[in-house]
Amino acid sequence: MTPDHTHHAGHPPHVHPGSVPGRETTPLPMQDGPPASPGGHMEHLQPPWPHFANMTLGLWLITGAFALGYRSTALQVSDIASGTFVILFAALSLSGRPFWKFWAPWVNSLIGLWLLFAPLVFWAASAAAYANDTLIGALVVAFAILAPGMPMAAGMSMEPGPDVPPGWSYNPSSWPQRAPIIALALVGFFLSRQMAAFQLGHVATLTDPFFGLGTERVLTSDVSRAFPIPDAGLGAVAYMIEFLMGFMGDKRRWRTMPWMVTFFGILVVPLGVVSITLIILQPLAVGAWCTPCLIAAAAMLVMIPLTLDEVVAMCQFLVQARREGQPFWRTFWLGGTLRDLPVTGPVRPDVVSAKAMVWGVATPWNLLVSVGLGVWLMLTPSVLGTTGAAAHSDHLVGALIVTTAVIALADVGRPLRFINILFGAWVIAAPWILSGATPASRWSDAIAAALVILLSLPRGPVGERYGTWARFIR
Repeated sequence: MTPDHTHHAGHPPHVHPGSVPGRETTPLPMQDGPPASPGGHMEHLQPPWPHFANMTLGLWLITGAFALGYRSTALQVSDIASGTFVILFAALSLSGRPFWKFWAPWVNSLIGLWLLFAPLVFWAASAAAYANDTLIGALVVAFAILAPGMPMAAGMSMEPGPDVPPGWSYNPSSWPQRAPIIALALVGFFLSRQMAAFQLGHVATLTDPFFGLGTERVLTSDVSRAFPIPDAGLGAVAYMIEFLMGFMGDKRRWRTMPWMVTFFGILVVPLGVVSITLIILQPLAVGAWCTPCLIAAAAMLVMIPLTLDEVVAMCQFLVQARREGQPFWRTFWLGGTLRDLPVTGPVRPDVVSAKAMVWGVATPWNLLVSVGLGVWLMLTPSVLGTTGAAAHSDHLVGALIVTTAVIALADVGRPLRFINILFGAWVIAAPWILSGATPASRWSDAIAAALVILLSLPRGPVGERYGTWARFIR
């Protein structure tokens, strides 16, 4: 065979952009049709066993509704119906019809999500019912769309393309990068599940090692009871969804599953900030602290800088794809690749190590000191005797300074450190505007705030490359 016939026409050889540092890659053509139709060549990649596993889980739900002492007719009916539908759609997933072969697993994943909410919606009176629905719901989702070999687990787009985003020095979607996020989500889930068990009445007391009855006061406060379902249980569902989404897609999901990275980023970043803010407001609204709440908030806070880089890489991909004339929504839902791949420098190898888990996150001393100053502001009311609105201001703004500084530890989030300049300016002015400040607290706030402002100016070291995003970091 002559060299001219080595490759089929219209399909140039694929060169991995990170395999040979500095070598220019051949542009890849976009496919006209969907990247992997459910009835196409991906069909042989889908193993049948996850759907048979879901049929078994459906039977477990139906029989468990009678065997586990639910003490809730509504929850029994829900589980029987859910189990029946899980079996039905698992069977449809095995059919030869492309429509059902693609959509039935997604329907089952929605049923799995409902099972996570059902014990909360119906206020499960039995701990067995709550545990059963939570575990089975997570497994149904895992078998429906996350099991090895399933198209959603591997990544929706099957177009060849780079693993590492253009211009980046590492892959933010690699498994080592996801590992700490998955682990932290599991920590948050276990803590929230324990608090939900108390709110549902499955445990009579909840011991707090530092604040006595503080946790119980928070979980039984008017703020918590304002939610139609146990708010701790809602947090447990959010952490479980984050845990499951951490496993979704392959190491190229920043370009193969933009929709999933978007939803994952929304769940972790803006919703995470809202959750942290609500926890920060607990002593203001309830007058008590909650140790499990603080640990869960800390886990959520650390997850944010670990997630930002993948979200930025996905946004960069969508922007560049749109500039190339690719349809936005098709690319958003189905993924793809770029035609024009720039010359890139060396990239980090795809290895499993502790360092690989935190590529893209640094610990500049100025931001670490800002975190310490934020903590000091939170402690100022109890140490220096501040009361009233001035005390609330120190507590709230101090916590926001900590939150902003931690998020800015991410290289791609480093520009966010300038927000602390605004918080610092408020801390200087607040003791003179609000009531309850003492002379000592005024001086303390002024010094701490001035340091926060000064420490927010230096960028700190950035050890990785981020393509077009580098101009924002500078």
